[in-house]
Amino acid sequence: MRTNHQKKYLGMLVLLVISMPAFSMHIMEGYLPVNWSITWTLAFVPFFLMGLKSIQSLIKQAPEKRMVLAMVVAFAFVLSSLKLPSVTGSSSHATGMGFGTALVGPGAMSIVGTIVLLFQVFLLAHGGITTLGANAFAMALTGPVVTYLVFKGFRKGGASVRMALFSGAVLGNLATYLVTSVQLALAHPDASSGFSGAFVKFIGIFGVTQIPVAIVEGLLTVMVINVLVSNDFIKESELFSIRSFKRLKVKGAAHGAK
Repeated sequence: MRTNHQKKYLGMLVLLVISMPAFSMHIMEGYLPVNWSITWTLAFVPFFLMGLKSIQSLIKQAPEKRMVLAMVVAFAFVLSSLKLPSVTGSSSHATGMGFGTALVGPGAMSIVGTIVLLFQVFLLAHGGITTLGANAFAMALTGPVVTYLVFKGFRKGGASVRMALFSGAVLGNLATYLVTSVQLALAHPDASSGFSGAFVKFIGIFGVTQIPVAIVEGLLTVMVINVLVSNDFIKESELFSIRSFKRLKVKGAAHGAK
């Protein structure tokens, strides 16, 4: 009975998110000067390579983990494709990075986020190739790392798993747009007040739409995780832990046997 109620609430929240109009994109193609496009790409490359090693390690332990990674990519792709119009040259949207980080860790999310961004470029014309490094640095790196650190910090402070997960997902989302605002302000400083003036302008406009979107993403992340926990796919104590894969593997094998 409890599971049915959770599924109903989850469905309602998904409909709420999907009802958001989809406009604009990440930092769009050509919006960043060449020097900044190269800078952010070079800054992201080391973390991308670390992510490759992380995923290789996960898959080596159990090939079935590919299915978990595919689920995380799909979840992130759907959420990050639902956009609200915001600052010129960008947009506000959920990222799905909090959910993925809870299952595969921040390292692997640098690859997951990059794949999602590439899907959006080629399938939805969102973002761009020249701005891929900047978008990945903000969404695939900053978001997951902040989510992980916030979750661990809240747990050490005595917060419940759900509160820590919610806070991590919300602040991870907002951190993505904090970095995006920095990227835009560096590339397009205000004529009179320079970087600081541009940053305040960008982050101020983002906040109008991004704060409620981040809260919705936090709630959705908790509800999806609750469904996984209630159906015995993972344990709360195994979130942000490699042990969660073992639970998913065993559960999947059990279903296959039936």
